[in-house]
Amino acid sequence: MKKILIALAIIITQFTIEAQIKTPQSSPKSTIDQVVGLTDVEIVYSRPSARGRAVFGNLVPFGELWRTGANENTTISFSDDVIIDGKTLKKGKYALYTIPNIQSWEVIFYTATDNWGTPKEFNEANVALRTVVKEESTPKAVETFTIGINGLDTNFAFLEMYWENSRVALKFEVPSQKNAIASIEKVLAGPAATDYFSAAQFYYQSNGDINTARTYIDKALELSAEKPFYFLRQRSLIQAKQGDKKGAVETAKLSLKAAEVAGNKDYVKMNKESISEWSK
Repeated sequence: MKKILIALAIIITQFTIEAQIKTPQSSPKSTIDQVVGLTDVEIVYSRPSARGRAVFGNLVPFGELWRTGANENTTISFSDDVIIDGKTLKKGKYALYTIPNIQSWEVIFYTATDNWGTPKEFNEANVALRTVVKEESTPKAVETFTIGINGLDTNFAFLEMYWENSRVALKFEVPSQKNAIASIEKVLAGPAATDYFSAAQFYYQSNGDINTARTYIDKALELSAEKPFYFLRQRSLIQAKQGDKKGAVETAKLSLKAAEVAGNKDYVKMNKESISEWSK
C-alpha cells in the first residue's frame, strides 16, 4: 500500500509540473542595458499597454505616486555616481517612481526596491533623489509604456519615458572624464601590487619559472603598504618550492600573524601546518 501511495504521489507531481500553463503576460518584462560614456546603466521594468483606455488622469491618476510601469518595482542601476539636476545620485540600484501631472512629472529614485508596485508606507528617508521634469506632448500616441536611454553623449544621456501622448526626458550626467583620467593614470603608472601577486600566483600554480614567480611576489609586497597575509602566504610557498625552507618559515610566521589579526582561520591553519612541515 505504501509503495502504491508513493507511486501515485510521483505521478501527481509529474502531472502538476507538466500541466503548468504558460500564457503571455499582459505587461511584458523588459531589460535595458546601456553604456553611457564609461558608466553602465540598467533598467528593468514591465510594460503595460493602453488597450483603448485613457491613461494619464485615468488609468494613471494625476498627482499620485506611480510605479512607472506595471507589477513589481521598475528599477534603474548606475555603476557610477551620476549628476541629476545638479544633485549627486550615488551609484547603486533604485526603484523608479514618478508622480505624473499635466505639465510636469516628479521623478523619484527610491532606495527600497523590493516592493510590488508602490510602497505600502512611503518613507521619505528612502528617497535618494527627487526632481521635476517637464512633460511634453507627442504627435503620435504610444500604445505601450516605453522607457529608453537616448541622446547619448560621452558625458550625459536622457532617461526618457513615453506613453499615450506624453514624453518626459530626464538628463543625467556621468563621470566619463574622471573615469578616463583615472584609467589613464593607472595604466601609465604601471602594474599594481595585485597585478604582480596574480602573476606570481599563476607562475607558481602552473609550474612556471619559480624564480620569476619569486620576483613578482617580492614586487607585489614592495608595492603593498599593508603586506596582506595572502601575499605573504604566496611568498612562503614560492620560497619553499625554491628550496629556501628557512626563509619560507620566516615568511609563513609573518603571514600567520597577519591572518590572526585579520581573523582568517583558514590561513592561520595553513600557515601553522606549513611552519611545522618546513621546520622539520
